[in-house]
Parts: sequence; C-alpha cells; structure tokens
Amino acid sequence: MRKQTVRNGMRLVMAALILIIIASFYHAQLSDLFSLTPSGESRIYRLGIFWAAAIGGYGVVLTAFGLVLSPLKNVSPVRLLPIFLSVSVLIFLFFFLLSSSIDSPPGDEQRRVRPGETITI
Repeated sequence: MRKQTVRNGMRLVMAALILIIIASFYHAQLSDLFSLTPSGESRIYRLGIFWAAAIGGYGVVLTAFGLVLSPLKNVSPVRLLPIFLSVSVLIFLFFFLLSSSIDSPPGDEQRRVRPGETITI
C-alpha cells in the first residue's frame, strides 16, 4: 500500500465533500454574497456538483490505486488516521445538514395566518 497516494486521494475526496456541502446547502448564501441572479445561483449549484463529482471520482480512483500498488522502498512515514477522521466528520456533517434541511421549512416561506387575524394589502 502506498500511503502517500492513499492520503492524496483521500484529500481529493475531502475537497469533493466540501464542494458538495457548499453547493448543496449554501448556494443561496453564495449567490447573495456575490449578488447573482437566480440563473447564476443555479450555475453555482450545477458547477459545484459537477466539479465535486469529478474531483471525488479522481480521488476514489487514486485511493484505490494507492491501496493496490506495492509500497516504494524509501518512503517517509505517512499517517492516514487524521485524514480518514476528517472525511468521516464531513460525511457526518453532510447527513446532519441533509436531515436538518428536510425537517425545517424554507426560510422564505411566509407565516400562515391564524384564525381571527387580518391581512393588510
């Protein structure tokens, strides 16, 4: 196993997870930050998911090759546990944000009128 190749692949997977989280859950905030139109917001989402898939796919292939290839002779020691824990935390964060976005109503949804209240137009 080539630990340095595995670590580089895991870093790419971690970058892809960060891109997926930003593109999926924070694309509206990014479009507000850069004053983009709704089409620009959808472009941020589409490009974020595309590049996350491309980078993540390359990271998975690189990690698989690193696991399969035989180690080199003079290799400095590489620790895989911190990067593995980081990827695990990002996966947990993604599923936490996913479950919380399903439970909470959208922010721009208007409050329902209670019985007896009037609407001023």
